[in-house]
Amino acid sequence: QVQLVESGGGLVQAGGSLRLSCTGSGRTFSSYVMGWFRQAPGKERESVARISWSGGRTYYIDSVKGRFTISRDDAKNTVYLQMNSLAPEDTAVYYCNLLDNGLRPLASWGQGTQVTVSS
Repeated sequence: QVQLVESGGGLVQAGGSLRLSCTGSGRTFSSYVMGWFRQAPGKERESVARISWSGGRTYYIDSVKGRFTISRDDAKNTVYLQMNSLAPEDTAVYYCNLLDNGLRPLASWGQGTQVTVSS
């Protein structure tokens, strides 16, 4: 059973940056596509970015393209989300997860990390 722990969130002004980290125990990340998700108040959780098991391919939703960068360090069993030029609409709880072949979340969700962007 993998346990995911997200960190790095906080309160930041619009235009600022944060770097989120996600570590896991119980399963090695290196064999999996990894993804970052977010859930804003009153909204469903949405996929934000994902990275292939090799790290060579990445995907972003349109609203974060050019601002967010996903990366991974398999030696540390960690995936990152660098978030630049943050906007109030990025306010949400951010989660990571391993993805199956259908790009569906595999593990139980961690506690997430809160990102709040003030205008």
